[in-house]
Amino acid sequence: MAASSPSAVPDVLGPGLACVFVGINPGRVSAAAAAHFANPRNDFWRLLHEAGFTPRLYEPQEQFALLELGLGVTNAAYRTTPGSGDLRRRDFDAARLDLLARELTPRVLAFVGKEAYRGAFGDRPELGPQLRSIGSTGVYVLPSTSPANAAVPYGERLRWFRALREWMEPEEREAVRGLVLDADGRVLLVRYEHPVSGDAWWATVGGGVDPGESDEAALRRELREEAGLVEFEIGPVVYRREHTFPWARRLLHQRERFHLVRVEAHEPTPTIDVAAEGVTDVRWWTRDELGAPPETVVPDDLLEIVRANDR
Repeated sequence: MAASSPSAVPDVLGPGLACVFVGINPGRVSAAAAAHFANPRNDFWRLLHEAGFTPRLYEPQEQFALLELGLGVTNAAYRTTPGSGDLRRRDFDAARLDLLARELTPRVLAFVGKEAYRGAFGDRPELGPQLRSIGSTGVYVLPSTSPANAAVPYGERLRWFRALREWMEPEEREAVRGLVLDADGRVLLVRYEHPVSGDAWWATVGGGVDPGESDEAALRRELREEAGLVEFEIGPVVYRREHTFPWARRLLHQRERFHLVRVEAHEPTPTIDVAAEGVTDVRWWTRDELGAPPETVVPDDLLEIVRANDR
């Protein structure tokens, strides 16, 4: 779809795309063609094809055909300039990119050039996957495909495009979580905070199942480490969930199984340094708090799950 914007080059965007490529801004050739990366000396379309994103070499005017492949294109700044060096800090709109990621939920935002990323977020990145993410969207930085970036050989650029395509396929991860309820019907939750974006959310206690580890062993380990809970019986699986998310420069597709765990009472006290895992708090939540949470709670239907498991 073409979003209305002050740019002569329309956004190529849609919901749920695998990857949205983010250029720095339209150059004069692209503005005249109303197409992204239209300069014939720009290697973007050639790299896209040779890295396996497109089945053939696309012309810039075919940009909307990318949507059928789960791909999109936008720019970090809308203003057309003779060169990216003519841009100013105010030309970049990080809030727009944040909104784009949260509303359209692409799997990845791939910035085409370090300067596109730096203009948006203000810090200098390394190439490759970033610690920064936006909601469920991972962030990746590619070399610039501009002819002005001649210092980076074509083969090196192609290597990074191929690495992106490989990284975009999420790692499969098994996980187990505890729906821990006390005698008052409260549920035990932990608070996660992203180290770069500051996004925060609350979730049930749990985590990944290590290779060769049983669900029971993993859940007992997680409840002991994150909440100091040792004496309990593990009940049946009451909920299952699959989701894809970025964490620590990895893209994970996680299959979660929620086991019901009932305890009379417990004062949650972690037994490890949970801050290293992004956990900032662990406490009991009442039904009223779940009904009007001050911060995000996942899954978003947790209150219904708790109610379905009333005694």
